[in-house]
Amino acid sequence: MCLIAYFCYHAVQGELGLLSYVRLERQKPSLEAEAAAVAAHRSTLEHRVRLMAPDKVDPDLLDELARYELGFAHPDEIVILNEGLKNN
Repeated sequence: MCLIAYFCYHAVQGELGLLSYVRLERQKPSLEAEAAAVAAHRSTLEHRVRLMAPDKVDPDLLDELARYELGFAHPDEIVILNEGLKNN
């Protein structure tokens, strides 16, 4: 009887039990949305890496990154810092 009670308890309350399954199913939509956001961010980063390939460098991106990293601008330019660039 104790053995049956032990297995029934873990089937419901255990790490792989029914309650854990229900909790994971509730988290599934938010985790799928987070995975989609991460995939989109990765795609953006991969695109930027392709633009900086050694055989063909995008001159506009190179100029943008150099100015951002070095903090340089021409005297007649207006500088607007894009917060999204810092995360890349």
